[in-house]
Amino acid sequence: MNTVHFKRILLLLLFVQIVGFGQADFQQVRGREPAQTATSSAAFEPLDHWKTAVLSGDRKAISALYTISPPAQAKIPQGQTQDPAEEPGYWASLRGAGLSHLDVKILEVKDLQLGVKGLVLRFEVELRTPEGEKSGIISGSQIWLEQVGEWRIVQTQRSDLVAKPIMRLPEPAKPNTQLYPDPERAPAEIASALAAAKKDRKRVLLVFGGNWCYDCHVLDATFHSKAIAPLVNDNYHVVHVNVGDYDKNLDLAKKYEIPLDKGVPSLAILDPDAQRVVSQKKGEFESTVRIGPEDVVQFLKLWKPVLANGIG
Repeated sequence: MNTVHFKRILLLLLFVQIVGFGQADFQQVRGREPAQTATSSAAFEPLDHWKTAVLSGDRKAISALYTISPPAQAKIPQGQTQDPAEEPGYWASLRGAGLSHLDVKILEVKDLQLGVKGLVLRFEVELRTPEGEKSGIISGSQIWLEQVGEWRIVQTQRSDLVAKPIMRLPEPAKPNTQLYPDPERAPAEIASALAAAKKDRKRVLLVFGGNWCYDCHVLDATFHSKAIAPLVNDNYHVVHVNVGDYDKNLDLAKKYEIPLDKGVPSLAILDPDAQRVVSQKKGEFESTVRIGPEDVVQFLKLWKPVLANGIG
């Protein structure tokens, strides 16, 4: 993923700075433990309520899930808007456009502070139109604020609705929001993988990326697919290296010759002695729309360890 990525749609917002979070608002969430909410939409009930309201086209129900104080704000493709009716109106309008199905995929979850949760999301929609069925995607993020026990949306950003591309790689039904651990864990995880590789003579496969990156989730689903998982498991120890907002683990990217300006996911392979065998330098896998299973298999077979008898 080398275009605008929506991870920092919410982290660049840094809730407190953008919405002018006031002292009265802090009083509503301070002094309590954060609500226990899991990372899937099924577990985060407010998001399910929002989805249900959108599917029904019920503008009033949608509006009720956005904050009034402070007023909910949105960044839409045309720019920042202070109009609290903008987002409820947009999502309610999809029903009139033929909305028949809505799948909300959570890519990343961040507890920004007590009672403030940020979600990076991928909205997959199906529309029934006079021209037939159409599938589309909206990329976005939502920041939810807990006020007196109720969760509401206080800040959003979204892309335009675009046609859903045809994918040849398997897509995750439920992305793993913990796929990429905290960036600071990368050196230790690489060291652990190298230690294991010394014992079983596998190679270490570094996958640079982030939880906000849908292509990273698609590549991981491919690694776990029935056809490819044995090739991965028999030959590699996989380590996911979190690059943050392209501002974390830059030393590791430089060390293993990963040009992050070409996008992620980007792969490097190490021998058990920690020597780099190969790294992707041209963004070969950064768009999983452009590649298929045969490309992934070819790469994994080409760089799998060579046994003592010269056979891989």
